[in-house]
Amino acid sequence: MIKRSKLFGSKTRVTFCLPGDVPAGAVSVVGCFNGWEPGRHELVRRRDGSRTVTVRLEPGEYRFRYLATGGVWLDDEHADHVDEQGGRLVLS
Repeated sequence: MIKRSKLFGSKTRVTFCLPGDVPAGAVSVVGCFNGWEPGRHELVRRRDGSRTVTVRLEPGEYRFRYLATGGVWLDDEHADHVDEQGGRLVLS
């Protein structure tokens, strides 16, 4: 799931959320906004069992995917568009 909240000014707070148990192990969101660097935005377990990470982004178009332990790549069906290159967010 992806949650978006407009912040004061032009930025948007984007929260990436996955269930606590799928996939197993550590998961990072990687994308053009962080140089596709694994581990930079690792999802953190919350009290309700879900895992989330939040980033602040300027308006624009962003590509991203999740990278799980063992090199497993995952896409988010809640992205604005998903194709063979992963998900895409469009922020205005």
